[in-house]
Amino acid sequence: MSSPHAPETTDTARYAPISGVPGSPDTAPAEQSGYDAGLFVLRLAVGLTIAAHGSQKLFGWFSGGGIDGTAQFFGASGYPSAKTMALVAGLTETLGGLGLVLGLLTPLAGAAVFGTMLNALAVKWGGGFFAPEGVEYELLLAAGAAALTLTGPGRLAADRVLPLPRPHRLTHGVALLVLGAVLAGAVLLMRS
Repeated sequence: MSSPHAPETTDTARYAPISGVPGSPDTAPAEQSGYDAGLFVLRLAVGLTIAAHGSQKLFGWFSGGGIDGTAQFFGASGYPSAKTMALVAGLTETLGGLGLVLGLLTPLAGAAVFGTMLNALAVKWGGGFFAPEGVEYELLLAAGAAALTLTGPGRLAADRVLPLPRPHRLTHGVALLVLGAVLAGAVLLMRS
């Protein structure tokens, strides 16, 4: 029995799409465009930053150490097979970053960057929050990569032309973040 003071609700009203949520039938084109543009900007910022960081490791660009310099850092940080770890980190950052920029396999690229940044956070933990010794840079990149993994790339992305499941599912993003975290944990367990 309903209260005389409460308005009647129908099943249609109770289960109506939330206004303004991207992808819902009532989302205005301008709102959807803003959502897609925002994701594009986030992909560019995180992707270009991490790809440049990876190219420092791989090629020594942007005053980076290249494979040999990065291997020395990995060895000093307790990682076995330091040269291999430097190569894996450099490739993951470069390819994951470029994947984010292009919106190509975005949830997978985001999860790869997320896992790599978890390793970086673990290595730098204890140096406080603020750069250069702190973790603010790594934390921000990890959060941005996680956000893109969970949301997907938006419509301004190469993923739109690939035969991938649509729409992006939150469960896929969560599963990939868990995979990234598990792989990061496995790598961290190898450290001495």
